[in-house]
Amino acid sequence: MAGKSDQMKGKAKEAVGDLTGNKDLKSEGKADRHAGEAKEKVGKVEEKVEEVVDKAKGVLHPK
Repeated sequence: MAGKSDQMKGKAKEAVGDLTGNKDLKSEGKADRHAGEAKEKVGKVEEKVEEVVDKAKGVLHPK
C-alpha cells in the first residue's frame, strides 16, 4: 500500500513541477514514483516468498 501512495505522491509532484517549470520538484516526483514502484515490487516478492514458505511447511509438517 505504501508503494501505491508513493507513486501517487510522485505523480502529483511531477505534474506540479511540470506545470510550474520547477525541474527539481519534477525530478523529486520521479524519484518518489520510482521508489513507490520498487516498494510495490518488493511487497509482491515478499508475498510470493511467504507462499513458498507456507507450502514448504505444509510438506514438512502435514496436518
